[in-house]
Amino acid sequence: MAMVFAVSCSTPTQNRQNRYAKSSDGEQISYTVYGKGDTALLFVHGWSCDSRYWREQVPHFAEEYCVITMELAGHGNSGQHRKVYSLDGFAQDVKAVIEAVNPKKVILIGHSFGGEIVAYTARLEPEKVIGIRGVDTLHNLDETFSKEEACKLIGLDEFKKDFKPAVREFVKQMMVKDINQELLNWIIYDMSSAPPEAAISSLDEYVGAIADKKTINVFREVRVPVICINADLWPTNIEANRRYMMSFDVKIMKGVGHFLMLERPEEFNRLLDSSIKEIIRR
Repeated sequence: MAMVFAVSCSTPTQNRQNRYAKSSDGEQISYTVYGKGDTALLFVHGWSCDSRYWREQVPHFAEEYCVITMELAGHGNSGQHRKVYSLDGFAQDVKAVIEAVNPKKVILIGHSFGGEIVAYTARLEPEKVIGIRGVDTLHNLDETFSKEEACKLIGLDEFKKDFKPAVREFVKQMMVKDINQELLNWIIYDMSSAPPEAAISSLDEYVGAIADKKTINVFREVRVPVICINADLWPTNIEANRRYMMSFDVKIMKGVGHFLMLERPEEFNRLLDSSIKEIIRR
């Protein structure tokens, strides 16, 4: 069971100190709360990332909302004791943070594989979750492949052989040519410094869940609207996604890579803000 206690939201100008919630398996999950409000925005990072990837969003949204950033097990300051890092386990991490903060309502915002994780979470917290916002994720639920094909496509064997250089090449494929070099270098260094065991396990579990169509079945059970803010590096199949979701829409940012919230934060924040207000109005 997660530790449940109320937390007072603070302003982004105050000194930060990590809090910890206990996930369903006892793993300690790091999170931080900013701002205040009845509706919380809970930001979930992507693969081999952490809460710092939302640094351009926290001060903007904490002026109006209770903002929560967190770090999944095996990432950042959270525990690294699992043998298997699955989407179900990550969803339990997010659930633990929701229960610890205990907001009246929450909008889940997930980057990359965080998009699937927040969908898994929405099934666990149907009374609190009122919407899902994906960030360069959920491009095409109709896309089918075997686990072997997916592992070959992303180069999972290369990650296992020599993790750091494999991650560097993996990250470069997700970027536009004119990306800020300082930002690119930071992302490459940071992601390639992630714990290899957790990273490889979570990637293996992730592609397995998609290949088994488990993700499609999850979205069939999610009863909240989903809106993505995606880059145009890869097409988003709107009609395919709508076949499996109660409600789906997408906003496209052109000329950016996979880390659009860091590449063009002002534009991204405007788009996210409007989609958040849309779900609150509903």
